[in-house]
Amino acid sequence: MTSLTDDTKTVPITPALHRYLVGHTMAPSRVQQDLMDHTHALGTVAEMRIPHEQAALLTLLTKLTAARDIIDIGTFTGYSALALALGSPPGGRVITCDTSTEWTGIAQDAWKQAGVADRIELRLGPALETLRSLPHEPTIDLAFIDADKPSYCDYWEELLPRVRPGGVLLADNVLYSGDAANPDATGNAQAIRAFNAHVHNDPRVENVMLPIADGLTLTRKRNDEHLTMEACS
Repeated sequence: MTSLTDDTKTVPITPALHRYLVGHTMAPSRVQQDLMDHTHALGTVAEMRIPHEQAALLTLLTKLTAARDIIDIGTFTGYSALALALGSPPGGRVITCDTSTEWTGIAQDAWKQAGVADRIELRLGPALETLRSLPHEPTIDLAFIDADKPSYCDYWEELLPRVRPGGVLLADNVLYSGDAANPDATGNAQAIRAFNAHVHNDPRVENVMLPIADGLTLTRKRNDEHLTMEACS
């Protein structure tokens, strides 16, 4: 049974507290700061970039898991792929998927400036097609989903069998501005709500939902290859 103190332990993030949090997270590199500034100048679409504190977490998770074979679904201007590549060892590979040549052109310039372009492979085209073209063997160490919300379940089901036992699978925007908690959610929020229920009930993984940025689900694939899961609905 959940105790009342579980709720009170979660601190509401005010703008001042967020500034404090970011100020006590490892600072962005010059290339990362330039990329954030360039992305911000794009206007409202800039909201698709992950915040720096989340990028720092991705880099740390990549290092902690010694991930070498990495998938990034949703490149945009390349901030998440950059964070993952910075955490990967020499010889590591990040396959990142997107459909925009305009935004990924910005990404490729940043990757070159950061000296990690040799670790990142951009795949242009629908991400599901890219995933289905990958080998079926479970070799992926870490995967990050941050793309079109109605396809989250499909990405999950293509990725999870390809993730190695003990590997990590992450999904962004799982709170969807708080709308995912609404039982009457519609549109993208409803899709995220269905995805969250699917992951929570999936016996193939251990999971935790973290209140970082717009919500980040962190999962670890279990070692039992015989566990199965019904399709997401």
